Amino acid sequence: MNNEEIFCTEFEFILPRGLLDTEGNLHRHGVMRLTTAKDEIMVQRNRDAQENSSYAVIVMLSRVITKLGSLTEITPDLLENLFSKDLAYLREFYNRINQQGDVYIPVQCPQCQSQFQVELALAGE
Repeated sequence: MNNEEIFCTEFEFILPRGLLDTEGNLHRHGVMRLTTAKDEIMVQRNRDAQENSSYAVIVMLSRVITKLGSLTEITPDLLENLFSKDLAYLREFYNRINQQGDVYIPVQCPQCQSQFQVELALAGE
């Protein structure tokens, strides 16, 4: 096992529906990185997030999503156009990778007792 397998900081995802950009292009495949302390601080300093605590999720996601389809500049304004199902998916994905470090869970075969990891499917996949 190399260091990248031990400590991964970026995770790929596929949105259930996808984000439609202003030109009508659908973006479903993306990459999210782990949150840093700076991300937390920047969200707290964001005026829109201060005025509306539920908007903080959009601001945080705009900081940690590094790519969405062909888009590499992810802004809160862009993410405001997410479908509700995709926003719920991204919240769950964000929580999973930042609390557990990955999207895999250890499991054990009930018949042979072998232990292995399985990717945990997120709601909407």
